[in-house]
Order: sequence, then structure tokens, then C-alpha cells
Amino acid sequence: MATLLVKNALVVTMDPQRRELKDAGLYAVDGVIQAVGPSNTLPATADTVLDLKDHIVLPGLVNGHHHLDQTLTRNLPSAQNNNLFRWLQAHYRVWAARTPEASRTSTLVGCAELALSGCTTVFDHAYVFKNGCKVDDQIAAAAEIGVRFAVSRGSMSLGQSKGGLPPDDCVEDEDDILQDSERVIARYHDARPGSMTQMVLAPCSPFSVTPELMRESAIIARRHGVRLHTHLCETLDEERFTLQRFGKRPVDYMASLDWLADDVWYAHAIHVNDAEIAAFARTGAGACHCPCSNMRLASGIAPLWKYRRAGVRVGLGVDGSASNDGSNMLGEARQAMLLARLKMGLRPPEGPDTDVPTSDPSRDNEWMTAREVLEIATLGGASLLGRTDIGALASGMMCDFFALDLNALGFAGGLSDPVAATLFCAPQTARVTVVGGRVIVKDGRIVTVDMEPVIAEHNRHAARMAEVGA
Repeated sequence: MATLLVKNALVVTMDPQRRELKDAGLYAVDGVIQAVGPSNTLPATADTVLDLKDHIVLPGLVNGHHHLDQTLTRNLPSAQNNNLFRWLQAHYRVWAARTPEASRTSTLVGCAELALSGCTTVFDHAYVFKNGCKVDDQIAAAAEIGVRFAVSRGSMSLGQSKGGLPPDDCVEDEDDILQDSERVIARYHDARPGSMTQMVLAPCSPFSVTPELMRESAIIARRHGVRLHTHLCETLDEERFTLQRFGKRPVDYMASLDWLADDVWYAHAIHVNDAEIAAFARTGAGACHCPCSNMRLASGIAPLWKYRRAGVRVGLGVDGSASNDGSNMLGEARQAMLLARLKMGLRPPEGPDTDVPTSDPSRDNEWMTAREVLEIATLGGASLLGRTDIGALASGMMCDFFALDLNALGFAGGLSDPVAATLFCAPQTARVTVVGGRVIVKDGRIVTVDMEPVIAEHNRHAARMAEVGA
């Protein structure tokens, strides 16, 4: 049995008591935490000992929405200044030009970036497959890095000739999609506690798949006990699309397809009203907030505070690396905190007196705190994925965590509250990241894969693909 000991750290547990323990650590056996507490209460030795004095240790962050292949199309000139629909139209054929080799390097690059920002569980929404690529390519690459991986067999089937947004040559036949969905679930989905790989079915969006594919995907997912995911309420263009095509707002459209349930979570979920928020809370449907992408594409600001107040399950995602141009989960958490505060300032207070300034003490409970956002980025993301074995540091949980050096330059002067400093101060690189008791980041570097040749190969693939979009 492999054992791991962490000692002498400030440990943020996210356990039910939300304990924050000084001079503390944890002890794990075969990737499962056995004890968390003061260092002098833990075993003295282990196969791997991490003395993390002057470090803060937090549960691994859970990324609830990403498109790893988009690392290949960061900063594409034709898509730098576009909203979502025009941005997608600039990218569809470029993404369709990727190869299995390119997909492998993009997964390695994205997962490495995430691990260096404290992320230990990655969900990826892959949906462009009419190019020889398969989700298998990404699963193998994520295993090389060592992150915990939830991945979708995503899909697009509604081409332009049928009223959809993507070009016809970028969509798939629906029978092929459903057949491959069955294949990858049977081959890869592991529902056991501690699982490193889980499958999700994720038709891309209301404007790129048919109602029939949405319904059939839900039937397959529920037959096999896997979760469902799609983009929803990301832009007003999408709302206009569903109103014109189906006569329904996006959330009502989801309800008509049996997609408003506790095994479903949506990316973005920005343009929702109070009744729709209540419907999410009532049915258990979740939302993944992607603040950087939403700002980059001018999509809007998700009602994070309202979701929290209503009891909606909420997590965080970095979204695609071509609408964020990075994969920094700690940076995303910081942005979520700041953007929630901006939205608070833009919204007039409830009640008849709309001239009350946001500094009014009666609105103090509306401030989005650093600790709340850290909870969203850990336990919140775990909840979206339907997992109870990650997101906190406690006995019986998976040994997934990261550590930040409190002596780092970026924390100087901010240590009166080190926990809040992780978000109020500039995002710092993880000094250590551990997944299932395995060290994948040490001294701020990926140690499971030699990233230098990967980056060089990745850039060659990206340059070739950029020529398609030039």
C-alpha cells in the first residue's frame, strides 16, 4: 500500500465544519485520505512525505467546463473581437482540421495548465469529431498527466442547411453519434468511488443539435447512469434562436426534452429569469459559471449570487482555451469573485428606494467572498459531476489537493488572511499538486510528462490549423 504524509501546512479542508487548520496535514493510503489534523496527530512516516511549512493546502479544484482542443486556436486573429455566434463561425472549420495527434497535445497542454493552477479534476466538452479524432485520444492524454478526467462524448448534428449554426461538413450523422456514445460509455465509464475516468453525454447546444438527438442522448445517459451536459442561456442570440425555432425560451425548451433534472448541468446559464432560477433549484439542474469566457465574448454576467441564494448547484469552468485563452482555474475563481461583485454594483437594490448605494450595510450579505468562491470551485464542481469523493479534505475522500507557497512574492503583505489571499491576490502557481495520492506537480513543474517537446509539437499543430482560419 502506498502512503503519503503532508505536514506543517495551513490546511483548508472544505469539510462540513469548514475547518482551517494551522500546523496541520493529512495522511493517505492508496490515494484515499485516512486522517486530517494537526501534524503531531498524524503518522510520523510515509512512502512520500511532503513538508509544506509556510504553504497553504486546499482541496483540488474541479473544472466543470472546458474545451481542451481549443488550446490549438488561442488568440486566432479572425476571432479576437467577435461575440459567440461569429466567434464560432470563425472556428468551426479550424477545429475540424485537427488530428488525433493535435488532440493529444492540446489535452496535455490544457491539463498541465490546469494542474499548475490547482485543478485536479477536469471536465472536457469535446464535440467536433468529423475528422478522425475520437474522445479516446483525450482520455489517454489526460491519463499521461494524471488528472482525474470526466469527458463528454459531445456532438453536433444540426448543420446550416437544416437551420443550425455549424457548417454541414462539421456535423455528424445522429446514428453514428448515438452508436459511439454507447461505445465510449461501455469502454471507459467508471462509476466507482475514486474513479479516474467518467463519461458524460453532451450534445453541444440548442443551435447545433436536433431535439431528437437531445432526447435520445438523455435516454442513453440515464440507461447507463452517466450525466448530461450542454451549453445553455449563454447569449441572447441563443434565446432568439429557440424562441423562433421552438417557440420557447431555452430553459423551457430543455424542460420539454426532459433535460431539466438533477443529472444535468449547463455551461454558462447567464440569461435566466427568477422563475428559471427557481426551476433549476427545484429540479436540481446545475450551472457552470465561466466568467472569463463570458467577458471575452461579451456574453453577459451569470447571476452567481442569485443562484447561491436560491440553492442552485453551481461550479466553475475555464471554458475553451480559445474563448478564455488560458486554463488557469485559480484565476477563474478570482474572476468569479470579482465579477459577482461587479454585478452587485450594477444591480439596483431590491425595494422601492433604488437610490440606495451598494455600500448600504443592509446589502452586506450580497458580497461574494473568497471562501464562498473556493467552495464553488471545489465542492460545487464535484456536485455538478455527481461526485461525493472529491472536493474536500477529510477521511474517506480522495487525496486530491494543491499547495501554494505563502512566501511567494504575490502574497507579500496579504497574509493577515491567507485563505482569502489565494483569490484576492494575483493567482499563484501551485508548488505541489496531488491527484489520488500521486504527485503530478512538484516545485511548480509538471513531473509526469516532459512538457517541452509537447509544447513544441502542439505549436506546430496550431500553426497548421491557423492557416485554415487565415
